[in-house]
Amino acid sequence: MDMTKYEAKNKSGAVVLFSGGIDSLTALYWSRKNFSHIIAIIFNYSQKHSIETKMAEKIASSLGIKCQEIEFFLKNIVKSALIDRERTIPESLEKSKNRDGVPFTYVPFRNGIFLSIAAAFAESRGIFNIVTGFNLIDTPDYPDTTEEFTVKMEDAINQGTSASITKKRFKIHTPLIKKSKKEIIKFGLKLGADYSYSISCYRGHEIPCFKCPSCDIRNNAFEQLNMEDPLITRLKKEGKI
Repeated sequence: MDMTKYEAKNKSGAVVLFSGGIDSLTALYWSRKNFSHIIAIIFNYSQKHSIETKMAEKIASSLGIKCQEIEFFLKNIVKSALIDRERTIPESLEKSKNRDGVPFTYVPFRNGIFLSIAAAFAESRGIFNIVTGFNLIDTPDYPDTTEEFTVKMEDAINQGTSASITKKRFKIHTPLIKKSKKEIIKFGLKLGADYSYSISCYRGHEIPCFKCPSCDIRNNAFEQLNMEDPLITRLKKEGKI
């Protein structure tokens, strides 16, 4: 995305899809810089790693950002290792896919559901910008994180809301879409992002397992940057690890 478009802060507001992970946290900081006011939407969809929602609320509060937790339970609707208690979280990135190449941690159409709810929430408040932390480089096998998917969802939202009548078009912003996890963290640090309360582990604990695909990607990124993960630094200071 051409960052020159956002050199001056946009006077309009934005809704940010915020899980509290590295990607959405970076997107949140980007949004603070580029929009006059933002609302962070935190989804509780019966994910195993629900601690991320608690940390996300803590982060938003510390930044003085209004947040809205939205609950809708997918556990009886879709199948995913992130939701089903009887399904195990993969032990590594290498073991994260089934025979068809689909990640076990993929939640069917999750981002489509998130964007649909975010659009309804935003439309009700006269907001027409939706910001996501979607990125493709580290997660190429998730079909709902691609640029093509985002463009088509944007078109669908503009066709299926009052935007089709008023011509006040929705824009889905994906400032991280072409960045790797290393590049996202580097970008976030320049924006002043604090990752010490950012939770990524799929197993749902504040202390990361260091094995699941999400931990694998996160660990590799900080190693590539030759720095200790701020989350680990904080946990050490608090005597938790």
